Amino acid sequence: MSSPTPLQSFLGGLGLALPVHALMLLNGNVFGISGFLHRAVRGGKEAIVAVVGLVLGGVFVGFLEDNGPNPLTLGLSRVLLSGFLVGLGSKLSNGCTSGHMISGISRLSTRSFVATATFFTTGVITARISHSTDLPTIGSLDWTLGEHGKSFLAFQIFPFAISTLLYFLPVVKLESESKFTKPSQHLRLLAYLSTGFEFALALRLSNLSEANRVLGFLLLPFSSAFDPSLAFLSLGALPLSIILYRFHRGPEKARLGGPWAIPKGGHVDRKLLGGAALFGVGWGMAGICPGPGLINLGRALAGGSDATQIINWLGAVALGGLLV
Repeated sequence: MSSPTPLQSFLGGLGLALPVHALMLLNGNVFGISGFLHRAVRGGKEAIVAVVGLVLGGVFVGFLEDNGPNPLTLGLSRVLLSGFLVGLGSKLSNGCTSGHMISGISRLSTRSFVATATFFTTGVITARISHSTDLPTIGSLDWTLGEHGKSFLAFQIFPFAISTLLYFLPVVKLESESKFTKPSQHLRLLAYLSTGFEFALALRLSNLSEANRVLGFLLLPFSSAFDPSLAFLSLGALPLSIILYRFHRGPEKARLGGPWAIPKGGHVDRKLLGGAALFGVGWGMAGICPGPGLINLGRALAGGSDATQIINWLGAVALGGLLV
């Protein structure tokens, strides 16, 4: 029997807000993991490095814990369908839980509010249909940091220090609007690597890399398997993200060069709604999205557990994104 972990999830949420904001300040980019994955599949160098950072963070977590993630409670066909819907939906709606729920809501984006509400709605419906009877009863609240929580907190200092150092380096000038100097390119890649690694540690601290905790939340309080940990993560991540964006985004110029690619405005359309709905169905089937998927891949590789299931899921995500 697992227990909700409000303190770990809240602190993990605070930790998620920091790399999301750091990547915006340093590179002028949204921290959107589905976007990283979709661009990496198409050969985008910066996206590949971001994906590597997330997987390496998972590997580090796996070595600390000396085990891998809990397996998904799905057969192969449902694993593939879940991944495909998550990939297709996140590509259509241009975001997932990190890109819309954390990065987008921090900017008070109407599109992200609508997308988040949509994928939570379809996620809840799908989880209720698929998992109403197969999840274990949840235990009482566990207010401790757990066996490895202090380690996850402590090791976040190192990637955070890298981001801080990059921020205070002299601003690199561009040779032109479209061409980076070589030092700028290298530093931008380091920013992607360090923020991805930091995000992985924070997500594992929150315990929301475990599919059953997400599914337990999506079942809502009407179920004995309800796990409120995701709510505590949101209480940590969202207020801090909003405050940081509101009061500390500076002149809207990437510190390490390159364009400021943070979207403003945008309208709600059928593509956004349909994509978010599909994403929510896939999310509600398996309980994972691209961030936990990449981190759990690293955990499985380091912990010596079977990575076949998560590789199949990530492959289906990539395929879904390639169709759009």
